Amino acid sequence: MNKKIVGLHHVTAIASDPQRNLDFYIGLLGLRLVKRTVNFDDPGTYHFYFSDARGTPGTILTFFPWPAARRGRRGVGRIEATAFVISPDSAGYWLDRFKEQHVTAEKTPARFGEEVIRFTDPDGLLLELIASDSFGKTESWIDPAAAGPEQHSLHGFHSVSAALEGYERTANLLTKSFGYHLVEESGNRFRFAAPSESGPGRVVDLLCMPDSRPGTIAAGSVHHIAFRARNDAEQLQWREHLVELGYKVTSVIDRTYFHSIYFREPGGILFEIATEPPGFTLDEKLDELGMHLRLPPGMESARSQIERVLPPIKLPE
Repeated sequence: MNKKIVGLHHVTAIASDPQRNLDFYIGLLGLRLVKRTVNFDDPGTYHFYFSDARGTPGTILTFFPWPAARRGRRGVGRIEATAFVISPDSAGYWLDRFKEQHVTAEKTPARFGEEVIRFTDPDGLLLELIASDSFGKTESWIDPAAAGPEQHSLHGFHSVSAALEGYERTANLLTKSFGYHLVEESGNRFRFAAPSESGPGRVVDLLCMPDSRPGTIAAGSVHHIAFRARNDAEQLQWREHLVELGYKVTSVIDRTYFHSIYFREPGGILFEIATEPPGFTLDEKLDELGMHLRLPPGMESARSQIERVLPPIKLPE
């Protein structure tokens, strides 16, 4: 396999209250809701996509908000933290903003020379803002009714941190198959970077935590992470390669805005490889992204029933 993974496509997590989820990620963090749809496997539940201005791969954080969902637990076999990039002079702004909004946040010791702010969302999902002058090209979403000025906006993903009982087999997948390389290590943290020199979401940190208990997936936890493939042909090559390596890989699934294959990496975390096209402007104009409930063609005939089941929501003003 001569293709290489160039970085993350999206991260999908679980929430509970959909309105609270919208208020936090739009109203506080200033991300754009680029798609409001439903869980294709459970159409009585929303699927929200938050990102930069157009849904650039590597900036997309998505949620299945199940009202009254129980709280998950961090632990091995799960994503420990999801990190966004901020500019080096934005740490003070965000610490002040969190304090004003009564969000508990802390500045942790620098990690590989970069400042880190840790906080959780209303469901307990662990998030980080990492101050870095190295980030991929994104399109900032400027909404004066939401978060602050453009210079302090989020610039897509910096990295994800995966908690594993043993990291070696997962590291082997990243380096021998995906083309990542080990760039730094400190204590039980091993940092791997994609070979691409541009684009957000190039970094995966593996945390070796042999004495930790397994995590559980529920509200406040990451369901899966997705890496990006440039097109359908490249995705099929990845599927063939992974099957040859002995992984149980799903068939290609049409998610309307991208096509997906799924498999579990050696540490138990669900990995996806998603195509960059068609993208979120497939069924909405750029300036209308996220404004209306979009359903896949096969569900349009049931729109009235689906809308009756979904909880009412209002975008933050």
